[in-house]
Amino acid sequence: MVLELNASDDRGIDVIRDQIKTFASTRTVFSSGLKLVILDEADAMTTPAQSALRRVIEKYTKNVRFCIICNYVSKIIPAVQSRCTRFRFAPLKLSDINSRLDMIVEREGINITEDGKNALIRLSSGDMRRVLNVLQACHAGYQHIGSDEVYACTGQPSPDDIKRVVDWMLNDEFHVALSNINALKRDKGLALQDIINELTPFVNNIDFPPPTRIHLLEQLAEIEYRMSVGSTEKIQLSALVGAFKIGVEMAG
Repeated sequence: MVLELNASDDRGIDVIRDQIKTFASTRTVFSSGLKLVILDEADAMTTPAQSALRRVIEKYTKNVRFCIICNYVSKIIPAVQSRCTRFRFAPLKLSDINSRLDMIVEREGINITEDGKNALIRLSSGDMRRVLNVLQACHAGYQHIGSDEVYACTGQPSPDDIKRVVDWMLNDEFHVALSNINALKRDKGLALQDIINELTPFVNNIDFPPPTRIHLLEQLAEIEYRMSVGSTEKIQLSALVGAFKIGVEMAG
C-alpha cells in the first residue's frame, strides 16, 4: 500500500497525526509486505510537523518505509535527516531534455522555433518539470512560440536584455544607465533579482582585470543580500549601476 502526499499543500502537524499516522498504524487484511509513504516537497513542512513525522518514523519502522523528497535538504530538521539514507539527483543533461522536448512538441503539434526550444532548455537548469510547465503556459498564450515568447511568459530577462543592461552600465552616464534600466524593467516586467541572477555568469565572462571582476561579484552578492532582507529595488538598482561605474574606473 502506498500513501502519497504533497507536503507543500499538506504541511501541518494535523496531516502527520491524522493521515500518515492512521495509514501507518492500520493493518491490511488482503495484502502483506511493507507500506510506503511518499512525501513530496517535504521541505515545505513546518518544524512541528517534521518533529511529529520523526516520531512516526521511529514507531512504525518495522512495517512502513518513508520516501521524503525535497528541494533543499537544509530545510529538513536534523532529527529526520539522521533517520534517512540520502540520494542526491543531479540536473538532467541538456541533451536528454532536448530529446524529450522534441518528442512532446511533435506529439502535441506545438509550433515552436529552435530559438524557443533553446530558451526553454536554458531556463530549465536541468529541470524537466520546469520545461513542461513553461511550455504549457506558452502554448496556452501564443500560437507561435519563439525565444521572445518564452522570456515574456516567464518574466525572465533574455540574453539580449542582459547585454543591453551591461552596455548601459559600462558606457553611459550614471543617470542615463539608471533611466534605461528602469524603462526596461517597466516595459518587460523584470525583477531586479532576476537581472542580478543573469548578470553573475555574464560578469565572469567580461574581459576585466581580476580585481575588477572580484569587486563586481562582491557587490552583486551584497545587493542580493540586501534585497533578501527587505531593501527596495529602487535603491539597490542605483547601487548596482554605481558598482559597475566603480568597476570601470578600477579597470582604467
